[in-house]
Amino acid sequence: MISTKKFYNKAMKHLLFSVLIFFNITLIAQESYINNLNSIPEHPRILINSNKILQIKENINNNKTWRNIHNAIINESLNIINESPLKRIKEGKRLLDVSREALRRIFYLSYSYIMTNNQIFKNRAEKELITISNFKDWNPDHFLDVAEMTMAAAIGYDWLYNDINNESRTIIKEAILNKGLKPSLDSKFNSWLNTSSNWNQVCNCGVTFGALAIYENIPQYANNLINRAINSIKIPMKEYYPDGAYPEGFGYWSYGTSFNVMFLSAIENIFKTDFSLSKTQGFLESGYYIENMITPSKRGFNYGDSRSGSSLNPTLFWISNKINNTEILWSQLYYLKNREAKSFTKNRLLPAILIWGSNVNIYNIKHPNNYMWVGKGTTPVATIRTSWTDPNASFIGFKAGSAGTSHAHMDIGSFIIESQGEQWAIDLGMQDYNSLESAGIDLWNKSQDSQRWDVYRYNNFSHNTITFDNQKQLVKGYATIYKSGEKDNFMFAVADLTDIYKNKIKKCKRGVGIKNKRTIIIQDEITTRKKSVKFIWTMMTKASVRKIGANKICLTINNKNMYLSVNNKIESDIYIEPAIPHNSYDAPNPNVTRIRIGTKIPANSFHTNCIIISDDNYNKITYNTPLSKWE
Repeated sequence: MISTKKFYNKAMKHLLFSVLIFFNITLIAQESYINNLNSIPEHPRILINSNKILQIKENINNNKTWRNIHNAIINESLNIINESPLKRIKEGKRLLDVSREALRRIFYLSYSYIMTNNQIFKNRAEKELITISNFKDWNPDHFLDVAEMTMAAAIGYDWLYNDINNESRTIIKEAILNKGLKPSLDSKFNSWLNTSSNWNQVCNCGVTFGALAIYENIPQYANNLINRAINSIKIPMKEYYPDGAYPEGFGYWSYGTSFNVMFLSAIENIFKTDFSLSKTQGFLESGYYIENMITPSKRGFNYGDSRSGSSLNPTLFWISNKINNTEILWSQLYYLKNREAKSFTKNRLLPAILIWGSNVNIYNIKHPNNYMWVGKGTTPVATIRTSWTDPNASFIGFKAGSAGTSHAHMDIGSFIIESQGEQWAIDLGMQDYNSLESAGIDLWNKSQDSQRWDVYRYNNFSHNTITFDNQKQLVKGYATIYKSGEKDNFMFAVADLTDIYKNKIKKCKRGVGIKNKRTIIIQDEITTRKKSVKFIWTMMTKASVRKIGANKICLTINNKNMYLSVNNKIESDIYIEPAIPHNSYDAPNPNVTRIRIGTKIPANSFHTNCIIISDDNYNKITYNTPLSKWE
């Protein structure tokens, strides 16, 4: 049996050989931020140091809320100890679920150990680290898997460095180098370096964590990797311009931005600067974006590839510290007050909240003063609400943009509606990627005739938007929100959708608004060309639906009613049907109804289509004031 000393010496020789090979690989041209660093802080250095550990302990002792989060992490770590070690099992082309669970387990166990010094947490974290280090690879063909696994290994290696044996250190170090950092230099695997999507943010974060963890072993090379990441991550950070509206939507904001913040927090903790990255216009402002995307019932405005669930998000605490404003934490305060701390333990980044939230006075959080928010940029979006404190408040989420954007659907002009504590107009959200990929769907091809747009949840036939002559929206089209207003008696936003339908009509505009804090208005103005068109207005709902007149529908949820009235000069047909897909690969949509209102618009004409939605069955509003006069 080889001795520990011989094993260590042999492993170090192999490591040095790997590094020499590694150095011969040419890096992309880049601006240098880190050069000839004389020293690197001792371990632990990623996100925390000895002073921050003391501060976290003090906060836990003095603040019940943080103590509850801390205890939830400790208890979950005890649960993890009873779980079987992870196995390298892919789902389709992804190892991502395993990588994410590795990150969750190792982050939780490492936190629990440094906070309690209980050896059971260190021992199990070390076991998980050796397990993933012995995987044949971390699936570089889908580099997100590598990024999150590298991050898991880096945190465990760094936080437990002083207490794990040399043999374990060497195994983990080799894995970080050969299965994490090395593949990031291979052009077969690193196209994310030049993309503006969440992949860039997550992958640069994971690789940087790996470089920081083993920095003293490969200092110059680590510098190169970190410099590369600083240059590369600027690309997606520019996508927040000008006001923080994240192009990929609510769900992917939580993914991309959270890992971007983990990256910034890590380099700032070590180098005492984030090299002005956080000053990128729109990035910190995205805290306001995400706060406004959360509805009164605490769902998310889930356009594109997003789900509607929302929960505690540590990232907002880091942003709140940066902008010195706690308004963006209003919904976070709700979660902390009204949900059990253990409900947050599926979040693999949860321990970060105890680092970033340490300076936040959670007892002094106030709600925002604005009731309307409009974001421009790649994916323009607007939200309107009648109250921040009333769970029964009315709310509209409204989006423009393009189906060609990363993770977008053909949902341009779509909306969601809440009132009386219920959601009346819904977005079906995303379908599990593997379920479609395993069926052979060319899901990531965004050409106009791609199979992606045959998926029920992805095209405009199942979104709360418009269809002309049963045609799909134009992928290359782009819609802006060009007008909005926020008065007590009328809050509204108006989008120009013409480019989305320019193959069918001459002009198309849509306005959404809330009148007198009660009545919701969806108004469309269409100018036709030399041919008539069949205009279909669509709304998806989980309410029970029944017609109560030629132009009126009653929606019911939990014994609460809303009334939808059609205010048209041209006779319309109303269709009420279950949202049942026709393709075998489509996900079911149980208890969802699709409402379609069809109108034949003559050639060479101008048509106003006004839909009124209110809790008042006797509402006599016929609000068809031209959009040009909305103010």
